[in-house]
Amino acid sequence: MSSLLKSKRRDKLYIMAEILEIARNGTLKTQIMYKANLSYAQLTEYVKFMICHNLLKKNSQGGKNIFRSTEKGLEFVRRHDEINELLKEENWSFQNKIRIPPENLLKKGKSIVQLD
Repeated sequence: MSSLLKSKRRDKLYIMAEILEIARNGTLKTQIMYKANLSYAQLTEYVKFMICHNLLKKNSQGGKNIFRSTEKGLEFVRRHDEINELLKEENWSFQNKIRIPPENLLKKGKSIVQLD
């Protein structure tokens, strides 16, 4: 796996796939929060977004809210895994192919990437 995929910083799509995987069989919000290593505020935003886009659903069960991945959410996880496999199979070496210019040449909020 490339160093880009191993980085400690997780992107939003990775976090969403992780939440959906955790909620595959239904779970409590606090369990998702701890397993995905997110703050309550972060998790709340992800949950709102994923419910709004029909990736996650909330059901009441015994007075507790249970969160479960929808079929669309599970499809999201499958496609996310496929993309990661594709990148792994291609054996991309981002460290050797990406050249980032010095900071003084970058515009704020934008980056320039050159591939060989």
